[in-house]
Amino acid sequence: MLEGHTMKQHTVIDSPYGALTLVATDGVLSGLYMTDQRHRPPEETFGVPDDTPFGEATEQLRAYFAGELKEFTLGLHLAGTPFQRTVWEELRRIPYGETRTYGELATTLGNPKASRAVGLANGRNPIGIIVPCHRVVGADGGLTGYGGGLPRKRRLLDFEREAALF
Repeated sequence: MLEGHTMKQHTVIDSPYGALTLVATDGVLSGLYMTDQRHRPPEETFGVPDDTPFGEATEQLRAYFAGELKEFTLGLHLAGTPFQRTVWEELRRIPYGETRTYGELATTLGNPKASRAVGLANGRNPIGIIVPCHRVVGADGGLTGYGGGLPRKRRLLDFEREAALF
């Protein structure tokens, strides 16, 4: 690899929620996109097809979808603004089977008036499911925007709530 250049690879796996495209940057997971996801980057940015760097991610996703894994322990390459990365790291702290509101996240981050900015950062999350942006709901507890579509968000939340009982 040339100095200053990054190596990007991708693979596509099946899931109960449709095909998922996994992307790695220099061997570290940097993207998980649903086929019809809003803000999905163009295919040509995903790099070469190669499932080599995705063994652990694929195994953890399989265990998650089987209800056997409650917390992902993967190294991630989160590319975004400092604020976005802060929001995405906070998303990873939301416990399995639970939700938080945009306002609660903004308050946790020290700026209670930043709920709209939190929502925008949430919507740009490049690693869905593993960075659980689906666990964020509106102030009234209702479902609000989700790049993978509200029906998929509802299914993920219902799945986690059920699996959390066991």
